[in-house]
Amino acid sequence: MCAERLRLYLAGGTPPGTTHAYPGCRDPRPLHRSVGCLLTGGVYFATESSVWGGGRAFYDPELPGPAAACAHLISAGQFADLTAQEMYREPGADLDLRPVLAAGRHELGPGRYETLLHVGDREGSPMLTFTAPWQAAQVDWVAPSAGYLRVLRAGLGEAHGWDAGRAGRYLATLPGAQGRWTAAAISSL
Repeated sequence: MCAERLRLYLAGGTPPGTTHAYPGCRDPRPLHRSVGCLLTGGVYFATESSVWGGGRAFYDPELPGPAAACAHLISAGQFADLTAQEMYREPGADLDLRPVLAAGRHELGPGRYETLLHVGDREGSPMLTFTAPWQAAQVDWVAPSAGYLRVLRAGLGEAHGWDAGRAGRYLATLPGAQGRWTAAAISSL
């Protein structure tokens, strides 16, 4: 959700607090537009991020929610390159989006962010995201790192106008963070 974080995926660069350099998209143009939204389902933290340490955020449409999100108007090529970078691959190959648009879900592979979901439409454009092929109940939850939570909290502020307290309360309730992070601790990051 954090615009600066997404800018690094588009134009390339290294997020503050990490050592991982993203190559950027073939089309590095900035976002056309962004708007906060709420999705049916929820977010949880699992697996271990080699970039941030701690758990990664995943979307599960079957979890209770809602899931706070941000819809970014980007090109299909930018979406393909962003997906590749999340899998630590070089960008450059287009994705055939017809299967996910037709079925609502399409697994590109077994990787952690290789399941594409069509989560709705907004102003005539499909809203697509990627997540893991498993559901939240099928994997061990892993607490996210402070640096990762700081970026998520900033994104919630940008996308939804939430202050640090509200963002902290939301993030502290998510599986993986719940019981490991308090709302106050997240708010103070």
